[in-house]
Amino acid sequence: MIDKKDVTADNIVDFLLELFERRGPESYLGEPVSMADHMEQSAACAAEDGASDALIVASLLHDIGHFIGEFPLDALENGVDNLHEDAGGDILARYYPPEVSEPVRLHVAAKRYLCTVDPNYYGRLSAASVNSFNLQGGKMSAEEVAEFEASPYHKDAVKLRYYDDDGKVADRTIHKIGYYKPLLEQLRKTA
Repeated sequence: MIDKKDVTADNIVDFLLELFERRGPESYLGEPVSMADHMEQSAACAAEDGASDALIVASLLHDIGHFIGEFPLDALENGVDNLHEDAGGDILARYYPPEVSEPVRLHVAAKRYLCTVDPNYYGRLSAASVNSFNLQGGKMSAEEVAEFEASPYHKDAVKLRYYDDDGKVADRTIHKIGYYKPLLEQLRKTA
């Protein structure tokens, strides 16, 4: 098992695969799928949509921060914002280009953004997503909307958000993380 502090560009893919194997079967905040199933389904949604390789990988890894952050997995369920988008974005930024790390970092902001600018979006959120939306700051201010839209990755973050929402279907047939190993290797920064 690779410890988070021992991760390098050479072993990041093995680290991610181990995380999925070890932590992936855990329940996903009251959703009808496991954490791994959710992330793998999100990647499948991105692939089905014809997304770039980087956005497929971002979709696959968007919730990796739940596994490596400083908070317990059930923090959101217990009323604590676990800042998983920052934990995930930070580790991915070390080993992957911003086309992967920044949509991950922005996917929570994308939910807040969509709830602010699209009056119909809130209604498509699951109960768990509504709970986390409230913990993560609720609707954005006009300044936050402008800041979000100023990011060159905000459009990919919005797409990722939709894949995130659609990746919560019980018993959906999808590729498991091992299928994406060549893509994870191809996109990583080299040492």
